[in-house]
Parts: sequence; structure tokens; C-alpha cells
Amino acid sequence: MSLFRKIFSSKSQKEKEVVKSDERGRYMPTQEIPIDESFTINFKKNGGKFLYCDSLDEVYDNLNNIILENNWEETSAFFYDTNLKEKFKSSQLKVSTTLSECTYFITTCENLIANDGSLLVCSNQLAEKKLNEFPNNVIVFATTSQIVSNIGEGLREIKHKNTSRIPTNITTIKHFKLQEEKDFLSYGSSAKNLYLLLLEDL
Repeated sequence: MSLFRKIFSSKSQKEKEVVKSDERGRYMPTQEIPIDESFTINFKKNGGKFLYCDSLDEVYDNLNNIILENNWEETSAFFYDTNLKEKFKSSQLKVSTTLSECTYFITTCENLIANDGSLLVCSNQLAEKKLNEFPNNVIVFATTSQIVSNIGEGLREIKHKNTSRIPTNITTIKHFKLQEEKDFLSYGSSAKNLYLLLLEDL
């Protein structure tokens, strides 16, 4: 059973973990949780919708369920990434060639940041556009190997993967509740209704 299955399988297991933590005593050093578990906890705190997938078939099924749940069957998706567009070809989505005509944006990301539950993106996903130019509805396809501890590690990975030309427009998506746009703490950020399709690849 994978770690993600264990995390979301039962409340009783979580309760046992809490008890074990309490039994360690007030002055014992805190136990660090794995970065994948840390990411999912923080991502959900931010308001993101998380869908763990064991296989690509499960990714396709979950994508279809998202579209049905939101009544997006007659609306259009937008892709910047042509490889991702090809990957989801079998889903027979309506695809728009312009941002202004789409209801939802399907993209990848560079990394998933564990310590704050954010998604690191750059010009590979956004070109030179700002987040607020994209639809409020975003579906992100990522893999468990993309989870890193912090943004510094994510930036190092971007540099390592793009030695000849560093991408521009590097930013994070962190607020996934549209009402947070009125929240003082998230002022200036672009909140998105975001679904994460996370494929196990480790």
C-alpha cells in the first residue's frame, strides 16, 4: 500500500499517530513528517482539491469526473503545453485556442512545494502571462517525484533542468479559494479553483 493510500485510508490510523506523538512528551524533539505527506496537508489547507492517481487511466477517470461534477462538458479547455494536450487527447475535451474563450486551464507545474503546499510554475506553463489572465478554474497534472521540500529546492531544480536557458515568469500558485481574493493576507495574489491530479511515479 502506497504512502498516499495510508494517509487517506482511515481516521483511526491518524488518531493513533496523534496519540503516539503525544506520548513522546513535551520536550522530545518533534518528528519530521515525510515531504509528500507535508505537501498534501498544506495543499489542502490552502483549499486545493487533491486527487491521487495510481495510473494514467485513473488520471483520465478523475479528469472526466471533474468535468462532469462542474458541468464543463460543453465548455472549452485551454492548453499551453502541446505534449500535455496530446496526453489528454483520448479524453476528447473541447479545446479552445484562446484564453478568453476557455472555462478551465489544464497545465503541468515545475514542482510541488511541501512546506507551504504551493505549486511552482514558470514560463514553461504560463508563457509570459500573469496568473490573473488565466481562468479561475485550473487543473494541474503532476507526479509525486516533483514534490520538493521548499521553494529554494524547486528553483535549483528549474536551474538544473534548464542549463542552456533559464525560464522566466517564475511564480507560485498558493491560494485555491476564490473568496480569499478579498482576504488581506492574500492581497495581490491570484486565487484559483484548483484541482491537482497527482500521479504516483516513485
